[in-house]
Amino acid sequence: MKILAIDSSGNVASVAVLEDEKLLGEMSTNYKKTHSQTLLPMIHQLCQMIDLDLNSLDYIATASGPGSFTGLRIGASTAKGLAFALNKPVVAVPTLDGLAYNIVYSDHLICPIMDARRNQVYTAYYLWEEDSLKRQSEYMAIDIENCLEKVKVYNRPVIFLGDAVPVYKETIKEKMEDVKYFFAPPSCNMQRAASVGSLAFVYVREGKIQSAMEFVPFYLRKSQAEREYEEKNKE
Repeated sequence: MKILAIDSSGNVASVAVLEDEKLLGEMSTNYKKTHSQTLLPMIHQLCQMIDLDLNSLDYIATASGPGSFTGLRIGASTAKGLAFALNKPVVAVPTLDGLAYNIVYSDHLICPIMDARRNQVYTAYYLWEEDSLKRQSEYMAIDIENCLEKVKVYNRPVIFLGDAVPVYKETIKEKMEDVKYFFAPPSCNMQRAASVGSLAFVYVREGKIQSAMEFVPFYLRKSQAEREYEEKNKE
C-alpha cells in the first residue's frame, strides 16, 4: 500500500510518501512563502527524488482541519485534484490527530495547540492506550486559559506542541506552575505529513476513506469573512 500525504493546515507545508508503513521520503518547509507557491513543487520534487509514478499510489491522505482557512483550502484542493485525476480515494486525517501522532508511546497527556487567533487555540487532548492514540476530548476552538484549565483535570504531566506554543509559551508557564509539563522539540513540534500518512494507514484499515468528490475540509469555526458578514447583516 502506497500513500501520498499532505499537510498545509498551518504555517508548515509538508508532503510525504509512505509504502507499507515505511517512510520513503518527506519534505517540509516552515517559511514565509505561501502554500500555493510551495506545495505542488514539493510534491513534484519528492516524486523525482524517489522515482515515484503518481499512478502507483493507492491513496491520497491530507490533513483535513481544523487550521488555517487558506492553508486547508489549498491542501484540500491539491488532494482532491490529485485524487480525481488519478482516480484514487482520499483519506482525511484531522489535523490535531496528526499533530498529536508526532508524540508516540508516552504516558503523558498530549496537547496539540494551533493558533486560532483572537486569544484562541484549536486543540484536543490525547493519551496513548497500549499501542493506540486515543482522543480524550472533542475538537475545540477555545481561549488558551480555558484550554489550560481543562488540561489540569487529567492530573498528569502534559506535552504541548503546535504553532501556538511560541505564541502562548509565557501564558503556559504562568498558568501551569503546579503541573509538570514539557514543550515538544522542533523536530516534532509542527505538522508533519509523515504523521498524517502514518495515521492514514490506520484509517484505511478501519475503512475511513472517501472519494475526491466527498471530501471537504473540517473548519471547526466560521471564517472571519463569514463572521463579519453575519455581524453586518444583524445591523
